[in-house]
Amino acid sequence: MTFLSGVAAAAALLVSLALPGTIAAAHAAEPVRIQPTTPTIAAPAAVPAKLITVPPLPTTADFTTLAEAVAAQDSSVSGETLRCLAGAIYFESKGEPLSGQLAVAQVILNRVKSGRFPTDICSVVTQRGQFSFVRGGRIPAIDEARKTWRTAVAVARVAVDKAWDTVAGTALYFNARGRSPGAGIRRIAVIGNHFFYR
Repeated sequence: MTFLSGVAAAAALLVSLALPGTIAAAHAAEPVRIQPTTPTIAAPAAVPAKLITVPPLPTTADFTTLAEAVAAQDSSVSGETLRCLAGAIYFESKGEPLSGQLAVAQVILNRVKSGRFPTDICSVVTQRGQFSFVRGGRIPAIDEARKTWRTAVAVARVAVDKAWDTVAGTALYFNARGRSPGAGIRRIAVIGNHFFYR
């Protein structure tokens, strides 16, 4: 017995049980035909798309001054990477003009991409012998209520988002006035009390 003939026999039995007397006999004599069906799938109903308007991120063209770019940033810290970069800006250049603080941030970002230093911001900042404020591979505690800290965070955001260009764009090193640079590097900018080198 094949599957289809078994289905036909089962259908005939059901008809004979469900229909009384002569009607059942008449229907039982009729062959049961099973027709394959093709399911129809309805097209999804058209639903109007919900548009979510997201304001574009600020770009260099959106600001006329670096101070404006810094003021437009959120000064809260979200994530360890931003905290490391802001910590370096804070300890190395909090008394410098905004352009000097941004240049310090750019040095760190350039080091990450250079292939000569560690490949992430926190490792660049805490690398042994690179930044004098780092003690035992750690960034000291910072009073986050200070305005200079909030400014450092905002400058870090400007640097990471590339929201403003710096004249120390390719610098890999910097030091304070009065200190001698290492051999084989050339000065590319002087900003505030810092010299920047490549």
